[in-house]
Amino acid sequence: MEENSISVAGEINGMKNYTTSNEDSGWKTVTYQKRNKKQPPQQQQRARPAADGVSDRRNDVFRSIEEHSEERHRKWTEDRKAAAAAMEEKKNSVLIEDDEEGSDADERPVENDGAEEKKIKPKKPKKPKVSVSEAASKIDASDLAAFLADISVSYETQQDIQLMRFADYFGRAFGKVCGSQFPWMKILKESSVAKMVDIPLSNVSEGVYKTSTDWINQRSLEALGSFVLWSLDNIFSDLSLHQGATKGAKKVVQQAPSKSQVAIFVVLAMVLRRKPDVLISLLPTLRENAKYHGQDKLPVLVWVISQACQGDLVVGLFMWVHFLFPLLSSKSNSNPQSRDLILQVVERIASLPKARTVLVNGAVRKGERVVPPSSLEHLMRTTFPANAARVKATERFEAIYPALKEVALAVSSGSKAMKQITQQIMPFAIKAAGEGIPDLAREASDLFIWCLTENPDSYKQWDNIYLENLDASVVILKKLSDEWRVHSVKHSSLDPLRTTLKSLVVKNEKALASEENAARRATLKEAQKHCKILHGSVSGGHGCLKALVVLGVAAVAGAAFMSNDFKSFDMKKLLVDFNLS
Repeated sequence: MEENSISVAGEINGMKNYTTSNEDSGWKTVTYQKRNKKQPPQQQQRARPAADGVSDRRNDVFRSIEEHSEERHRKWTEDRKAAAAAMEEKKNSVLIEDDEEGSDADERPVENDGAEEKKIKPKKPKKPKVSVSEAASKIDASDLAAFLADISVSYETQQDIQLMRFADYFGRAFGKVCGSQFPWMKILKESSVAKMVDIPLSNVSEGVYKTSTDWINQRSLEALGSFVLWSLDNIFSDLSLHQGATKGAKKVVQQAPSKSQVAIFVVLAMVLRRKPDVLISLLPTLRENAKYHGQDKLPVLVWVISQACQGDLVVGLFMWVHFLFPLLSSKSNSNPQSRDLILQVVERIASLPKARTVLVNGAVRKGERVVPPSSLEHLMRTTFPANAARVKATERFEAIYPALKEVALAVSSGSKAMKQITQQIMPFAIKAAGEGIPDLAREASDLFIWCLTENPDSYKQWDNIYLENLDASVVILKKLSDEWRVHSVKHSSLDPLRTTLKSLVVKNEKALASEENAARRATLKEAQKHCKILHGSVSGGHGCLKALVVLGVAAVAGAAFMSNDFKSFDMKKLLVDFNLS
């Protein structure tokens, strides 16, 4: 009660002081209590003299309240600044590329009477960057050999686990290599085939490489095949992880690659170089499984096949013909970039020393031809397209076609394989010869004549399909006629050709008798003309041959006559031997 009376008295006193403080010419200045309350306590104390100590006591009461309010406001302001600083620090931490690289930005403490120092996080110490070469140099060959000997005993019957432990060893060795030191996607995408083939194996010492490959050589092809697929799946999973990040939100956070990614490339390269045949066994899986298809995966597959080429050129060409080359027909890989990458592989194979000899001698691998007739047709049509369909890469195909054609036709004369190949080549060759594309017709007719030369039974096959491919047959007959001197020496016997020409003449006469189409009749007449010209060349050649033989017999007889052994000379037997009797 006493406090209330003091408060009221103080309020009345204050009001009297403020309402009577300024009187001039009858004017009065009116002020309000609310506005007065906004003034600082010090001004209020100076403006209002103490009245029996009541005002001082009132000021003491409100001063404590105001100081408490100011303290709470100050703490609230500090908390807001601390929260803002924490949010800014969190935002900056999201933009850090790798945990190993740390943060290069200096942390600045909030200057607020030193109250924020407790909440500032200390700088994370930067971890030293380790390159692939530095990590590889620390691998000791003797330590690796001891490790491989140990796991070979511990998991004697489990080669798949042995290979996983083998990969783990290199995973620990390259564990400190961060993503910026081995950006494998960028390397494979931007490097040429000649450069990418040595990545990252060029950093591994010869001793470590030999120790590893000697051990790999003792593993089964089945276990190695499973390991190669596991490695590819791991690489493509990492690829999908990065692609998912790039297709995400506005601010992209680069995903840190697996620490064992370098190790997987190193170990996979050593397996493929030491056991390249494993790729041939995996070819059906690579063809049929969609997860190994796509333009984004092409650089990895090119790198894989290039590693196999380092171990065996034949395997490399086999994989190019059976896997990479058909990809050019797909929509996803028909662009110039993919075509260039795929061509680089075969150009590198063909340019290596002694490549021609190695490839021709190894034309068959695991019972299958490296360049089968179906692939030869595809190559021929790609190399000799119509003028309107030519592209920049056509000249590059023209440069490699002769070498690939030689591998495709590398067969022993007279063998069963030769008969099979000629039977497969003739149908597509005669078809291509009649399509009206000059370059294609010239190459196709050369292939057709090669079949006739190597396999006499091919003449019967030609006789059977002659009228169905009349335009192409005209091209072939004309080529034989115009270039008879070149082709005649390649035939072991002219009898099959002579017999076939007689049959073709008869077919032409019968067809002309019943044919009413003017264009078709013109083609038949041209074919008949070339048949007769060629028949004359063949018959004339045979007559010349007989004349030469007769002259030879006469010379032998003359020599016998001049000698004293003429009575023992058997003219009849000599004529029989030369088939002239």
